[in-house]
Amino acid sequence: MPANIRPDRYLKKILSGPLGRRLAPAARLAALKRPGRRSRADLDTLAKRIILPTLPVTDEEMARATHQDSGQKLARQERWDDLAQRIRYADDARVTTPGGEAASALLAFGARSDVVAAAEDSLHDGMVPDPAGIEALEDMLTDMPDEYACTLVVALAHLDIAWAWHQIAGPDGTGEHRLRFRAHLGRARDLLAPHDAADLDAPSLAAARCLLTALDPDARPRLADAYETLIDLDPDCPRHMRALGVHLLSTADGDVGAIELQARRTAARTGEIWGAGGYTWVYLDALSLDPDVLTLLDDAFFIEGMADILDRKRNQHIVNLFTAFCAIAMTRQQGDGALSGSAEAARAKLHGCLDWLLSAHLQELHPLIWSQALLTPGAAMPLPSRRALVDKGRKAALRAIAERFAAEIEDGSSIAFSASGMYRLPAL
Repeated sequence: MPANIRPDRYLKKILSGPLGRRLAPAARLAALKRPGRRSRADLDTLAKRIILPTLPVTDEEMARATHQDSGQKLARQERWDDLAQRIRYADDARVTTPGGEAASALLAFGARSDVVAAAEDSLHDGMVPDPAGIEALEDMLTDMPDEYACTLVVALAHLDIAWAWHQIAGPDGTGEHRLRFRAHLGRARDLLAPHDAADLDAPSLAAARCLLTALDPDARPRLADAYETLIDLDPDCPRHMRALGVHLLSTADGDVGAIELQARRTAARTGEIWGAGGYTWVYLDALSLDPDVLTLLDDAFFIEGMADILDRKRNQHIVNLFTAFCAIAMTRQQGDGALSGSAEAARAKLHGCLDWLLSAHLQELHPLIWSQALLTPGAAMPLPSRRALVDKGRKAALRAIAERFAAEIEDGSSIAFSASGMYRLPAL
């Protein structure tokens, strides 16, 4: 399909074509074998005929690592003035990675990572975290009480530790667990209160306020307003819209209709930048976490949003993100948790978008995006090594593509991808 043609015009044709066997979703990594489906061995054989350049280390990964490592190094060296200057600059210039991650957030993450990791390790070991780390960050603030960038680092450290008490120690834990969670939450609230994100033109502060609002049960009714402030401050950054959908899902208490409302409002407010893409960004991660959200989805609007995003961001990181989403997160679910009729129809349409994403946009493989799509969202488990994740992601991607084109390459021909597009190589 030509890159300038809207995918929804091809949807009916795509869905009526041979879709073949689909990948198992994230929660079913154990290679489910179904009657009438191709075996894993067959797919592995066909996958050898998929010629797709692979980037084990991408520009996105290098950019994220650069910002995180910089924040961590400056904090370890106690060069707080330099760290604050870099965070302020990243906010002022709206610096992002190629994939749309805010540099200010990555710098702040690196700066607090040692303290937060130590606290998380202690909780995993069943111990109370040593307060020395967070106290050292607090002491730093006594010398820089008006510096919002340093306040941001300390407040986010408290929020991370609060979440660790809630998640690692258990939401149904002892009264001490709840008290510790509330104490860190309250301290973060006090730290952020004097700093107005809109007055300072600081999206990083607005994002911290959104996280605090999502974690605080008493503040959750104000979540949509907090995210409206953030997205209006930094509409170019898709991370904020994706986080909105996830936080609305996690705080919905059984009523997820707010996602549809806020997705449409976000699309309307960001239309000059993203077209319909704001709707897609809000839904993207929420759909991966809970496929039942498909019952709310306007699938045609979501697909239009994907096309608008790719028209504006010709970026292989984003192409891989959407392709992995359609191939893996939107594969057919089996057994318990089967979708309703309308949700299943929407899922099939999104899965069918794999055709035009492959034919019109994919040029190179970013394996870690695919391995991330395979992992159960929200699962607290040790991650495999980086090399294992890259290998798993590459295999998952090639199998997914081989599934789609099985009928075309069974005769020994191959499917190749390049900057000029996708093309078929006949058998020798």
